[in-house]
Amino acid sequence: MTIPERFLALGDSFTIGTGTTPDQSFPAVLVRIWSAAGRSVVLSNPAVNGYTTDDLINAELPLVLSFRPTLMTLLIGANDIVQGSSDDRYRRQLRSIHERIHDDAPDARVIALPQPDWSLSPAGSGFGDQDAIARKIERFNEIARDEADHANAGWIDLFPLMRDQGRRKMFASDGLHPSAEAYGEWARDLATRASASSP
Repeated sequence: MTIPERFLALGDSFTIGTGTTPDQSFPAVLVRIWSAAGRSVVLSNPAVNGYTTDDLINAELPLVLSFRPTLMTLLIGANDIVQGSSDDRYRRQLRSIHERIHDDAPDARVIALPQPDWSLSPAGSGFGDQDAIARKIERFNEIARDEADHANAGWIDLFPLMRDQGRRKMFASDGLHPSAEAYGEWARDLATRASASSP
């Protein structure tokens, strides 16, 4: 009998699937892809729309010990940008998150992910200058990648796909978040690339 893999998806609106329904979020679609391929995976997705790194630390990280994940994804930072977080603070927050994950689940595989380019969304202009937001997103994604490398975590760069989706206007009806089809594309890309990069 195969022991199911335990997948904990940490993050914000882009992980819970805001703009569609949780069953169309990228973690849920990813689990269905894996299940169809004969892989047994139990998913816990505690992500919440609007969460910052502070919220993830306070509300989601305590679940690592209780859920005992063998696999985790980490996608967080858009709301830190909205709230005016500095690059240095975001880096410190991510370093703290990775250290806590390592302490509480040292054998888990961790895959860090970039945030999409939500500056391209119809609602993105409500958060400031589009070019400035795009540059901030790029810097935060660079920091996320650096901190994943520092923590010996994995990094799967979905950003080229995400930016292309933005240019193709693959947004949900809220005008900000990705559409269900966009989340599905993330999951399919992750299914291929996560398997290819398995240790």
